[in-house]
Amino acid sequence: MDGMFGRAKKNTSAAPAAARTVTLIGKPGCHLCDDARAVVEAVCAETGASWGEKDITQDEELHRAYWEQIPVVLVDGEQHTFWRVDAGRLRRELGG
Repeated sequence: MDGMFGRAKKNTSAAPAAARTVTLIGKPGCHLCDDARAVVEAVCAETGASWGEKDITQDEELHRAYWEQIPVVLVDGEQHTFWRVDAGRLRRELGG
């Protein structure tokens, strides 16, 4: 169980970092999103994980789900964290 969100996590820790995908959900003009982007970009460059970004203002479903939490980081489609991204924790999640 993931204590932060109270739901079971997928067991993807055995997958090599290069096979993992990180998604940053944010919005333009968000300074926390800019900070999160820098961390995600650096950690993914170190670990070889791929990453992408989604604009919450362009997706109604994401807006409903995450508006109060942006920036949100997903790892392989599962919520990893929100607001502030800890590089060490993300690195560990990616197996790096």
